[in-house]
Amino acid sequence: MSGHSKWAGIKHKKALMDAKKGKIFTKLIKEITVAARGGGGNPDTNSALRVAVSKAKEANMPSENVERAIKRGTGELPGVSYEQVTYEGYGPGGVAIMVEALTDNKNRTSAELRNIFSKKGGNLAGAGSVSWLFQKKGFFLVNKSGIDEDKLMSIVLDAGAEDMKP
Repeated sequence: MSGHSKWAGIKHKKALMDAKKGKIFTKLIKEITVAARGGGGNPDTNSALRVAVSKAKEANMPSENVERAIKRGTGELPGVSYEQVTYEGYGPGGVAIMVEALTDNKNRTSAELRNIFSKKGGNLAGAGSVSWLFQKKGFFLVNKSGIDEDKLMSIVLDAGAEDMKP
């Protein structure tokens, strides 16, 4: 009766689930660390950190992991320092591409991106070569029951927004 152990089946399923959780947790820890480094360790005053912490809570990340990531970002704990970098390039057919990446090693990341671009028929370009084609936009979600639509439209237009969807 070899191979009929209940634990053997559970072990394989658990290993797969743990690997998926680990991958998600690693990504979220990086986001929390960078957000804490950029705007401080208080989620009440740092909106990027607040969003990253809420994503971590949705993924059921333990609160001690979140606190450790915040401390690592503010410099209270030693750890790997992640940087946000932007790469610009051209894809197949001359399509402009901007890549925003989070890395602990700029040289390795740029080499990997250069390799990906060349395999797919594109090339990595210098800083400023395609960034002039892109604009950062904002997105706000407002509770519909909390405000009159006409009043909101006038506020949006006065602020210089391009679009509003009810």
